[in-house]
Amino acid sequence: MLCAQNLIKRYGEVRALDGFTLDVAAGEIVGLVGHNGAGKSTFADVIAGLVRPDAGTLSGVGRGDIGIAPQHLALYPSATAREHLRLFGRLAGLRRRALDAACDEVVADLMLGDFLDRRTGLLSGGQQRRVQAAIALLPHPRLLVMDEPTAGADPQTRQSLLAALRRRAADGCAVLYTTHYLPELTELGASVAVAARGRIIARGTAPELLGDLPSELRMRAGTAPTICVRTTDPATALVGLLGSATGPVHEIDIRRPTLDDLYRSLS
Repeated sequence: MLCAQNLIKRYGEVRALDGFTLDVAAGEIVGLVGHNGAGKSTFADVIAGLVRPDAGTLSGVGRGDIGIAPQHLALYPSATAREHLRLFGRLAGLRRRALDAACDEVVADLMLGDFLDRRTGLLSGGQQRRVQAAIALLPHPRLLVMDEPTAGADPQTRQSLLAALRRRAADGCAVLYTTHYLPELTELGASVAVAARGRIIARGTAPELLGDLPSELRMRAGTAPTICVRTTDPATALVGLLGSATGPVHEIDIRRPTLDDLYRSLS
């Protein structure tokens, strides 16, 4: 569906993309993660046609088959949510009953009904995020590019959007989802692509990528100081610590590996 091969984009001496290669198949949700400056948003801009790469190829889907929710809000503050949907639906080629049906679908999916006729400049940040996501979903594109769509969003916005994306992927849409929140990717059932220094440095499911990294186990018992152990088998390590405890156990804490741990292990 989407095939990016060896994309390079330079800004002066900086290579925002440096051999960026990534595939997203139909029906697949790929979570693109990485620290700021890793190349995630530049890649999204290349897909959108806002940035032309200096080298490399991008193929698999035409511009008219892409729905994009950019990282930064891009709405007309004096227009209502309904007016946004009607405008962008017509720009996508939807007319009459097809446009009405598409609008009704995204209004229900993203729960826009309570503020559909309010100007977007008067909406909360979470409501604006929902309108922007609805515009991307409206024409049922073959590829959805969601660039940190829940940044600063409320839990209701996050859950409604994730549910809508799962349904679209089940219908065969390819979804590229950039985020800093690993739990969202777990909820989406997404595979993970890790970007750093303008390229993809790891690809797989979250359990695959984090499975070999150690957890941090802490236990405090009796009057002894807190014991800290790094281990890939915290359950077995905990049994051993409990067996050696010389007094009542006051505290047990297990910290599972995170994306930051993964970044450090790969850098």
